[in-house]
Amino acid sequence: MKVKTILVSQPAPKTETSPYFDLSDKQKVKIDFRSFIHVEGISVKEVRAQKIDLSKFTAIILTSRNAVDHFFRIAEEMRFKVPDSMKYFCQSEAVAYYLQKYVVYRKRKIYVGNRTFPELTKLIKKHKTEKFLLPSSDKLKQLIPDELDKLGVTWTRVDLYRTVVSDLSDLEDVFYDILVFFSPSGIESLLKNFPDFKQNNTRIAAFGNSTVNAVTDAGFKCDIVAPSKETPSMTMALEKYIKDANKR
Repeated sequence: MKVKTILVSQPAPKTETSPYFDLSDKQKVKIDFRSFIHVEGISVKEVRAQKIDLSKFTAIILTSRNAVDHFFRIAEEMRFKVPDSMKYFCQSEAVAYYLQKYVVYRKRKIYVGNRTFPELTKLIKKHKTEKFLLPSSDKLKQLIPDELDKLGVTWTRVDLYRTVVSDLSDLEDVFYDILVFFSPSGIESLLKNFPDFKQNNTRIAAFGNSTVNAVTDAGFKCDIVAPSKETPSMTMALEKYIKDANKR
């Protein structure tokens, strides 16, 4: 069946140079964006229940922009002045750049990893005497605590935000040729919003092994998988599939 409509389970891109817009123009398909999940901050009361004293830490491990936002939100709500001596270990350049929203970059000790968490641990390893705080969501990849435990550093996790299923009830009677997912949480949201969902002729695209597994575990067929050697990005995988499907 030909592809005419796609729903991407993420917020719409903020830049006009997004490859999704190029894909839409080149392949003449309609692409909509909708967050299947969203993040909500955990209250100060719940954070205090975790018995966390922010003043006891000398370094912060930041794995995402959400972690940055909610660390500084909680610090402000707890009336904790983050010391200038605090060290920041950022998983990627994007996270480090975002940190400038809250601190004067050139006046802080900021260490930047190369996108993956194992890459960041190489920098953390060089600062073993620090006391690390890991601001986290309620859903933390097991890889992160495993890697930190391997290093033998002093670290503490604090949950500051949670992933919540978005209300998609307005999409009940809307049908797309392809649904695109980037995390198992997206599949969870689909099932919670539409427990009677039948795949029928809808194609499902999934990014990453854990998402592919979530699709198949839910009893659905995964028609488009990324990344691969041939198609390292989701837009490339979609384009290849659309070209083949619409050629028929």
